[in-house]
Amino acid sequence: MKALFSELHSLVPPRSPTEKTLSLPDQLGEAANYIRSLQVKVEKMREQKEQLLELGKINTTMNSGPMIGFKSPEIRIWNNKSILEVVLVTGLDGQFMFNETVRVIHEEGADIVNASSSYVGDAMLHTIHAKVGEGDSSDERISERLRKIVNDMLMEFHP
Repeated sequence: MKALFSELHSLVPPRSPTEKTLSLPDQLGEAANYIRSLQVKVEKMREQKEQLLELGKINTTMNSGPMIGFKSPEIRIWNNKSILEVVLVTGLDGQFMFNETVRVIHEEGADIVNASSSYVGDAMLHTIHAKVGEGDSSDERISERLRKIVNDMLMEFHP
């Protein structure tokens, strides 16, 4: 039994010499707590590894030509007087398209009132509501630029 205790004690980080010596049950409890904390750390690291591997798969897919299972982006744009509604449907890796859409709307001087993204099956649904000036042509410029971005993306992946 002493050999097992000694081996367990050797696995736990050393205590400072100034700390009071713990009783055997307390030392066992400390070892159990230490092991639990290591298990939590290992699980977090596994999750992090899986996330990084997924990210690596997405990046590899993005850089290796046409994607298998790639969802072509779709965009719908409605203008109701001073409100512009943009609905963008992309694959799960379409955050870039959403960011570009927001950037274009902002560059054209429209104020984004609301923007949301949600998962729908194997796709992302992005909805953006923006306020544009009544009677100016910014809504037409925004629509034209957004359609061009989507078309360019389609041409890049499906030449």
